[in-house]
Amino acid sequence: MNIITKLLFPIRDKPQNRTSGSSYSFLFGGSTSGKTVNERSSMQMTAVYACVRILAEAIAGLPLHLYRHDDSSKHKAKEHPLYTLLHAEPNPEMTSFVFRETLMTHLLLWGNAYAQIIRNGKGQVAALYPLMPNRMQVDRDKSGKLYYQYTTSAEDAPTMKGTSVVLDASEVLHIPGLGFDGLVGYSPIAMAKNAIGMAIACEEYGAKFFANGAAPSGVLEHPGTVKDPSRLRDTWQGQFGGSSNSHKVAVLEEGMKYTPISISPEQAQFLQTRKFQINEIARIFRVPPHMVGDLEKSSFSNIEQQSLEFVKYTLDPWVIRWEQSLSRALLASDEKQTHFFRFNVEGLLRGDYQSRMGGYATARQNGWMSANDIRTLEDMDLITDEDGGNLYLINGNMLPLSRAGAFADKVTNTSQEESNEEQEVLAMEKPERRRRQSENP
Repeated sequence: MNIITKLLFPIRDKPQNRTSGSSYSFLFGGSTSGKTVNERSSMQMTAVYACVRILAEAIAGLPLHLYRHDDSSKHKAKEHPLYTLLHAEPNPEMTSFVFRETLMTHLLLWGNAYAQIIRNGKGQVAALYPLMPNRMQVDRDKSGKLYYQYTTSAEDAPTMKGTSVVLDASEVLHIPGLGFDGLVGYSPIAMAKNAIGMAIACEEYGAKFFANGAAPSGVLEHPGTVKDPSRLRDTWQGQFGGSSNSHKVAVLEEGMKYTPISISPEQAQFLQTRKFQINEIARIFRVPPHMVGDLEKSSFSNIEQQSLEFVKYTLDPWVIRWEQSLSRALLASDEKQTHFFRFNVEGLLRGDYQSRMGGYATARQNGWMSANDIRTLEDMDLITDEDGGNLYLINGNMLPLSRAGAFADKVTNTSQEESNEEQEVLAMEKPERRRRQSENP
């Protein structure tokens, strides 16, 4: 089954009240710098590409599991069809990593991620296929119910020729970003198009500077009259223009003199402007600057803390958004009471080896982690039950406050009992010793 089967569904009437979040697309286009900014042109900026790649690969690389919980515990619901679907292979064409990386890229660039839900005859989710956000429209029908209208193209399949397919809300996995109405997210690229446009303009300026020569341009002065100035200019440019011709020695004739008139990029604060725009883009996606190559404010003492803050303040909101959207769209009503999706971020929160071992030692000695719990986190083979791999141990010198002094009382009582036993033994042995003394004076 593929998307073409949806053509069998009738097209609904045009919406009477379009969602307010669907009308932000006008924000794309030209910026104040004069550069056109959209999702594809912005990805040509190294800072944008780096931020999108970091976040998309981080979400795609996290282990994703479906859990079932009861009153006392939780465990992985490996028998559920959704477990393998999300953990390993959402459709026959891509892995779970590629699927989540693609949707996260859509979410970061367009502010929305869509996937078509394919169900089998039992109503169970059989596959998930990504849909392009720029060809999706979210509307309401006459009764106010949401529906999704997707425009197909030859990029989807050779048989597609720009037809529109209407999908019910139950047939679409929709992960919205930050938005105005809570239904449709708006694109960070559209919101920050002026900052990104300025970065594109700075990069283009630098490229043209080196294309015109690594040395500043200037004026050729001739004491007389030049018959063909354009020919002279083209000849000079051909011999000395471009970075490949930089530092060549020029030979001037007939009293000609070359006078440079441009200023250096450092004097124009070109490099500082480019650096600021990189930090500006990192701020849009809330990515620490050291992760996009700016190590000026990073050191061995704080870079680990910055990485932990990246997980806590950057990844966690995206993770929660993913988990709740998956549960809402994929789980049945009765399953929502007992099942939930969870990304495992523990691997990203682990510190250095010494810190981890200290934490494990504390957990092991206080009885809330077993040897196998620790070995699982460290990707080590488990220890058998016979060797105590699943035992939870505590220190024997720790007692509740209400039983303070119980050990001392036990020792005192034991000593008193031993003393009484010795007195009884002596009392029993005393007549026997007197008898022996009388027989052997």
